[in-house]
Amino acid sequence: MSSRLGEDALIARYFAPYAGPAALGLRDDAALLSPPPGCDLVLTTDALVAGVHFFADDPPQSIARKALRVNLSDLAAKGARPLGFLLSLALPPDWTEPWLDAFAAALGADGADYGCPLAGGDTVKTPGPLTLSITAFGAVPAGRMATRTGVKPGDRLYVTGTIGDAAIGLKIRQGRGPAIPHAEREFLIGRYLEPQPRTSLAPAMAEHAHGGMDVSDGFVGDLTKMLAVSKVSARTLVYRVPLSSAARAAIAVDPGLFVVALTGGDDYEILAAVAPSSAAAFEAEAAAAKAPVTCVGEAFEGRDPPSFVGPDGGVMTFAQGSYSHF
Repeated sequence: MSSRLGEDALIARYFAPYAGPAALGLRDDAALLSPPPGCDLVLTTDALVAGVHFFADDPPQSIARKALRVNLSDLAAKGARPLGFLLSLALPPDWTEPWLDAFAAALGADGADYGCPLAGGDTVKTPGPLTLSITAFGAVPAGRMATRTGVKPGDRLYVTGTIGDAAIGLKIRQGRGPAIPHAEREFLIGRYLEPQPRTSLAPAMAEHAHGGMDVSDGFVGDLTKMLAVSKVSARTLVYRVPLSSAARAAIAVDPGLFVVALTGGDDYEILAAVAPSSAAAFEAEAAAAKAPVTCVGEAFEGRDPPSFVGPDGGVMTFAQGSYSHF
């Protein structure tokens, strides 16, 4: 251990090369950021712990990408474009320099690709497990953030992409998945390992969405949360929830995975509530941004929990709508 780099040298070697202007070269103990004119700042943070949010033996590149992208997903759901992020990293005793080099390089590359450079943070030692937290900040036109509490009666409810891939991929990663072709297994595992945040949808969210949140803990539970804090209800057509061909193949082998897809976490897709008068424009802008959206229901006045209509026309109930840490 004594031959390892000290904290300052570690930061200078592995993280300073990827820092943005706000980081001041990572030589200060704070970052300096000027928000764009006419914009509000949006801030979000997520902590990831080995054994809870990822497997300890996952590739360091995937861990880095997931850590940043789950935060980018939150920003996109608010209609915000990324500006930068802070990283807190707690390394266990068995960390190695090749591991940290791969982690930092992937984090830096993702930051560059998404326009969200490193602005600072903290690096510490822990007896374990590996723990990291990213706080990301973005900018949204003033007064245009799509809040969880903004859903209005009559709004159409949309979800991006496909739902359930990551939850099924996790089961495969755990060795409990269905027997499906290798390519489909790898697709589902990849969706679990490395989320694909819908950052290109942010302008459409800011322009058209009354309400928005990302699907991180499970479609059913997250939609229920958003409607509850908005003090509205909804009729949701579960048979419209978009599924990938790989997820459909898995569900064909094990029909019980349909509930897993609807209630499992790690989708990092976006829920959006949009007024009917804006729906066509929202759909067109989403298509142009290559962020496919599917209308899955409509909000209405009321405080009852939403109903979820299944493929047979009956109302589905769920023992647990989403993942919970507690």
